[in-house]
Amino acid sequence: MTSGHGIAMGLRAAYLLMHRQTNSFLAPFGMTADQFVLLALLTEQDGITQQDLTHRAFSDPNTIRAMLVRMERNGFIVREKHPTDGRARKVVLTRKGQQIYKMLSEEIKPLQEAIVFPFQKNEGETLIQFLERISEAMRQWENGHRNIHEKTAM
Repeated sequence: MTSGHGIAMGLRAAYLLMHRQTNSFLAPFGMTADQFVLLALLTEQDGITQQDLTHRAFSDPNTIRAMLVRMERNGFIVREKHPTDGRARKVVLTRKGQQIYKMLSEEIKPLQEAIVFPFQKNEGETLIQFLERISEAMRQWENGHRNIHEKTAM
């Protein structure tokens, strides 16, 4: 019988192995898996705020800020004042950031293919849909759980 614990442990094991292998793969280029994710997100939509980047990366503000500081120091991004929100900073890829992302995207393909290899043609898409369902269920649970705690704190 399938349990929440079994699914969670399976997801944890798969994520940690992929993350560790991706870090090992990217280390010679001075990049981490988490930084690569930020580059990918910025490639999809450049110039978004740090807050938006935090949400899209499913991370926390302190972790994202630390990575952005490192990436800015390496010349991959710049953080600029937001044109309409004085408190916000927008994150922009530099030419160097665009080039490193393009190069690493090609370099990392064998690792990405290894992730897809165990699946038949349509199974990968089905897996993505299942993972999205889990994410949505966790968001709904978190929102409902937060609301319950807010009510009991009153």
